[in-house]
Amino acid sequence: PEPPLLSVDVTGLVSQFARSFVLIFPVYVLGYLGLSFSWVLIALCGLFWIRRHRGGKTSRLGRALAFLEDEEEAVRLSVSSADLPAWVHFPDTERAEWLNKTVKQMWPFICQFIEKLFRETIEPAVRGANNHLSTFSFTKIDIGHQPLRINGVKVYTENVDKRQIILDLQISFVGNCEIDLEIKRYFCRAGVKSIQIHGTMRVILEPLIGDMPLIGALSLFFLRKPLLEINWTGLTNLLDVPGLNGLSDTIILDIISNYLVLPNRITVPLVSEVQIAQLRFPIPKGVLRIHFIEAQDLEGKDTYLKGIVKGKSDPYGIIRVGNQIFQSKVIKENLNPKWNEVYEALVYEHPGQELEIELFDEDPDKDDFLGSLMIDLIEVEKERLLDEWFTLDEVSKGKLHLKLEWLTLMPTAENLDKVLTSIRADKDQANDGLSSALLILYLDSARNLPSGKKINSNPNPLVLLSVGHKAQESKIRYKTNEPVWEENFTFFVHNPKRQDLEVEVRDEQHQCSLGNFKLPLSQLLESEDLTMHQRFHLSNSGPNSTINMKIALRVLSLEKQARSPDHQHSAQVKRPSLSKDARKSSFKPQVPVSPPPDSNKPVPASPVTDSDKKTDTAEKSQPPNASPQWPTDLSRSSSSLHASNFSYSPSHLSVKEPTPSIASDISLPIATQELRQRLRQLENGTTLGQSPLGQIQLTIRHSSQRNKLIVVVHSCRNLIAFSEEGSDPYVRMYLLPDKRRSGRRKTHVSKKTLNPVFDQIFDFSVSLPEVQRRTLDVAVKNSGGFLSKDKGLLGKLLIPLASEELAKGWTQW
Repeated sequence: PEPPLLSVDVTGLVSQFARSFVLIFPVYVLGYLGLSFSWVLIALCGLFWIRRHRGGKTSRLGRALAFLEDEEEAVRLSVSSADLPAWVHFPDTERAEWLNKTVKQMWPFICQFIEKLFRETIEPAVRGANNHLSTFSFTKIDIGHQPLRINGVKVYTENVDKRQIILDLQISFVGNCEIDLEIKRYFCRAGVKSIQIHGTMRVILEPLIGDMPLIGALSLFFLRKPLLEINWTGLTNLLDVPGLNGLSDTIILDIISNYLVLPNRITVPLVSEVQIAQLRFPIPKGVLRIHFIEAQDLEGKDTYLKGIVKGKSDPYGIIRVGNQIFQSKVIKENLNPKWNEVYEALVYEHPGQELEIELFDEDPDKDDFLGSLMIDLIEVEKERLLDEWFTLDEVSKGKLHLKLEWLTLMPTAENLDKVLTSIRADKDQANDGLSSALLILYLDSARNLPSGKKINSNPNPLVLLSVGHKAQESKIRYKTNEPVWEENFTFFVHNPKRQDLEVEVRDEQHQCSLGNFKLPLSQLLESEDLTMHQRFHLSNSGPNSTINMKIALRVLSLEKQARSPDHQHSAQVKRPSLSKDARKSSFKPQVPVSPPPDSNKPVPASPVTDSDKKTDTAEKSQPPNASPQWPTDLSRSSSSLHASNFSYSPSHLSVKEPTPSIASDISLPIATQELRQRLRQLENGTTLGQSPLGQIQLTIRHSSQRNKLIVVVHSCRNLIAFSEEGSDPYVRMYLLPDKRRSGRRKTHVSKKTLNPVFDQIFDFSVSLPEVQRRTLDVAVKNSGGFLSKDKGLLGKLLIPLASEELAKGWTQW
């Protein structure tokens, strides 16, 4: 039936009238009796109090009933996720209250040990580090009564050596300590009021032995940089002291944090038979070769007209393995960037260690986040070779293409020729490029060093180590001619058959050499287990001056596992939680995506363009290793691989420097077409000699009267055209290993020519013995116009200066 035109809810209407009458009638009565309005307010307050009391009672009763029904869920709702210890999130992490009680009982004695360490070790080291700090002293050391707390313990039982025990301790220390220091010479006082440290400490008990105490030694370190906060007092006064004025609060925290991170270790031997050097600096488990190829469908973060117009992004990547950090070059205004860069990282502890990658959009103020990725290195070791597209985490869209190779360290040279052929180093004279071997060096001590410039005075010795163009130096030992370093160094070696290890002991105080020697790495290839452990006699030094070192060479071999044709592999990618400080381990599989149809075509080695950087930053990206179809002369790559020792947030950097890649390329159409044409000519034997990238004419000689190296840049010929109008070439030079801005020499720019004439003279202030240990780095680069993208490297040349004819000089193309 059709509803009536007018329907009235009589019951509801009466009920509403009654409620309104109950509310209004007391007001009418108060007015009729002439009472104050305050009685209404008192009545309302009483009503609200009764309702609130009943509501709180009901809420407490409900929470109690919910707690009885589901205790775990009730605790999770009442405590934030970041405050929960690790054993709540991860089932394989256990509580360790008994360990916390033990640490609490031992804490007074631990504080005594720390105070002794500060006064007997740190204080003398700081005094000897700088003449301005000779009056440095600790006036008060109190670590506080609050002990270190262990929130969870994880014990590894899989993928570990049977002669070791690996534990991860989730530690947290919030100490109300007081450490006061004084520098009397400058009337400076400073101190520390509190320290907080949170992180995962790895404890390794190895080797396990058959005699008491069953454990040979104890090793402690952090897998990644811990969260460290220090409350300073008087820090501004301290940083005004000469010798410390280049530091800052952030730099000091980075130095302290990275000193605790792998490969730095604290080793406590428990039996005398254990080799301390092996425990402090073990051979890495492997080398991870990271091909940082390209990304697709990234988010556009740049906006215009206050966000009305959406733009693109200027993406770059930050790659972390432990405390090794690499940064790619920036690709301007591209949501599908192609980096094609290669990095190599040492992996010391792969259980629990991940490959972390973050993408950012470069901006003048703060860089925007474009996505992240975490890959478990255990899975990479199992697969040996991964070439996949990975979906980026913490963003709505974006994919990253990586190729990961797990390189095993082999103690024999059986596969060296095969490895050299695979990286095209068998006929290449360059000192840089993909690595075929890893050199591990343990610097122990030196004996009978000469006194240096001043007779009967002890030097401040340090050791300079170099392989090719990669150099490292040891710590300084003050006022001794028999220093003990006990330090470890590693070098990636391109071709051990042609490269040498150069060692020089120098006096830091008088800036003079105390002795040196050169060891061809080919001698290690003939040694047992590719290892030498002996005292080496120093040349140009005292008659009995020696240096004790243990040197091991390990060949990097990619052992591909046999797989069935239908096998699909997948790396376990850890998706970070919402809080970047505490990342959880939720895994997701990645299905390999077939590459684009043209990906099998060889990509020509074209000059590297980095239009957003000038001078130094642009020249760090070098030509890539050539494709296997190309002549071996083109497989040179002059970049050296190194990792920063400090972790950082890209948004806090004022100047971001890309890490030099072993191999990188771009796709400039003009340069690519020109290079392909020259490669075809080279294969047909129709080009000029073996110089498809062009030639440069130089005159090099050393002037003994002026004590300078004279370099004359005459001209270039047959260069590559960067555009249809040609190139705008200029020449840039460094005298390696000095790559400071003050050590750079540049010619003028020749416009729109492939055969420029410069005829400019440059000099470097260096003595003849010193210059014979140096290398001249010459690069021909394209300048381009203002805001032009046609900037990059046309070619590069490394000239060793260890020639006896350097005093006479020579001119050569």
